[in-house]
Amino acid sequence: MSVETGFYGVGILIVLLLLRVPVAMALISVSFGGVVSLVGIKPAVGILYSTPYDFVASWTLSAVPMFLLMGFVAFHAGLTGGLFEAAKLVLRRLPGGLAISSVFACSGFAAVSGSSLACAAAMGRIAIPEMVKAGYRPSIAAGSIAAGGTIGALIPPSILMILYGVFAETSITQVFVGGIGIGLVTAVSYCAVILLISLFRPDVVPPRVAAPESGTTRSAVLNVLPILALIVLVFGGLFAEFFSATEAGAVGALGTIIISAVTRRLTREVISQSLLETVTTTGSLFIIAVGASMFTRFLGLSGLSGFINSWVAGADLTYVQLMLIVVLIYLALGTFMEPVGAMLVTLPVFLPVLQNEGLSLVWFGVLVVKLLEIGMITPPVGLNVFVIKNVAYKYVTTAQIFAGVIPFLLADLVVVILTIAFPAAVLFLPGLL
Repeated sequence: MSVETGFYGVGILIVLLLLRVPVAMALISVSFGGVVSLVGIKPAVGILYSTPYDFVASWTLSAVPMFLLMGFVAFHAGLTGGLFEAAKLVLRRLPGGLAISSVFACSGFAAVSGSSLACAAAMGRIAIPEMVKAGYRPSIAAGSIAAGGTIGALIPPSILMILYGVFAETSITQVFVGGIGIGLVTAVSYCAVILLISLFRPDVVPPRVAAPESGTTRSAVLNVLPILALIVLVFGGLFAEFFSATEAGAVGALGTIIISAVTRRLTREVISQSLLETVTTTGSLFIIAVGASMFTRFLGLSGLSGFINSWVAGADLTYVQLMLIVVLIYLALGTFMEPVGAMLVTLPVFLPVLQNEGLSLVWFGVLVVKLLEIGMITPPVGLNVFVIKNVAYKYVTTAQIFAGVIPFLLADLVVVILTIAFPAAVLFLPGLL
């Protein structure tokens, strides 16, 4: 073992990431080079040869393409299109009702997609033009959707939570259930921000919108029924323990295809586009995960994980100090890395420390996903912001969107503080299973 080699490897990895080298390639190259320096070329080639199969052959990971297929079919078949209209019917009388409706529509979309980017893109196309037309300042209209999209990774099915559960070897179902509470708290905090802005700055967020036209209520309810049926099917069965989180992905994908066919929205184009996006997204996620698995082996061989664990124990850090270090690291990584890479790069270092400190890995999984999603709206690489810019370029600039997300970032920090201060609140629902 050579702890020094481990530190060199981590340093080189950070440099490569700052140079914008793809995360998977950076992880694989550093891990391979590190193992060569530690034990020689033949063991390194053996790890490079065996790791992809050993990792991808995991039965649990089959949930990833299934949930992705579920989300892509629902999106391309238009099953999610009625969420915003239905939310408007219920929430239109509230101050800032359109923006609040968009946040809850994002929450509903999250229950079938598991992707922040998909949430932001889908709701941005629908809600931003309508909010701007109603008198909302473009920056806050776009900011509310960019922030609302982050709920996509908190409310299950969350791809980030599945990957976390695999790497942390903990219950994906329990992480899912813990994420529901934080996802709903996040949505409520965003709504509180919108209400406050509407009350104190009606020039930014108009307090009211016009009542819907006659006949709108019935059509909105009918449009949202398929997606509600899908949510009940998947999560009712999951939380009633009729099937596991892995099996829920297959049930959800099949249910989405059947519902799309029954409602006559399933076309050859929908199937081909959904399958193509599922395959490409799964491939990109898995190659990053394979690189992270190799990086874990490299850190284990170097002894760096054990060294850091011993250092934390010797430093006698308090709970607050340890959490402050974790939060700052994830917030910093979020400014230049996408969430999957940031999570998988850090878990090999953090997980042994947390286990040694006796902290719940279920709770930590929810906290990590929340911190990573904050990175989706922080400059300079806030992916949700750039997605919104692409779908709403006629209404808002990138700088305006970053300005619009600032109030929601403050709400996110409050949610993070509450999550750290009251871990039992996150673990309450998982404890009922």
